[in-house]
Amino acid sequence: MSKETSATPVPSCAVCSVAVPERFCRQEKGRAPANCPSTRSPELIRESLEILKAHPEVLEFARQASIQEAEGYGDRDKGYAQVRPIKPRIQETVEFARKMKFKRIGLVFCLGMRKEAEIINKIFTDNGFETVSVMCKAGAVSKEEIGLLREQQINPDDFESMCNPILQALAANHHETEMNVIFGLCVGHDALFLKYATAYNTVLASKDRLLAHNPLAAIYQYEGYFRYLQGEL
Repeated sequence: MSKETSATPVPSCAVCSVAVPERFCRQEKGRAPANCPSTRSPELIRESLEILKAHPEVLEFARQASIQEAEGYGDRDKGYAQVRPIKPRIQETVEFARKMKFKRIGLVFCLGMRKEAEIINKIFTDNGFETVSVMCKAGAVSKEEIGLLREQQINPDDFESMCNPILQALAANHHETEMNVIFGLCVGHDALFLKYATAYNTVLASKDRLLAHNPLAAIYQYEGYFRYLQGEL
């Protein structure tokens, strides 16, 4: 544990008590709570900038990401209160990859989203990118190899291939993808892929089997149909 980490209050931005327009992170003369990372972590802020400036490719990545962020809104000339979203995430992903002059894109997806993968693959290839696509079941390794019992499988009566996100990562690394687009990996499997992939990674969609891959639907209904989430799960 670093000196600053041990001496600095733990940030809690998710429950910040300061109104958004008045926050220090939104304006130079804003207000901040006692544990605000914008005011209490100067060493970490300085380190983050040093990382950017020490690696030109990372600095350019951050610069282009901010440009892409702004270009996702229309009517910017009318003032901040009037801006509106104008692009879906898949379009922004294509545009950002083009800004970065990437040529080879990794498509890392779940078997259950194979139809979507075919469409996404076409969108990338239609826009001049080479794709390296690796599905979750690649390798055909039995779940028994990682210690699962048959009764712990989705189908306990037959052979079942494990999802193999580490293999997906190694394949993407081997074929030297410049950016990987992740969509539909299971909770946990996505984390393993992110841990072992060496290229830049972006998430196009997160898996939610119940909600047609829209996990925020449960959050929006936190006080409605999904109010059971308010208790211990």
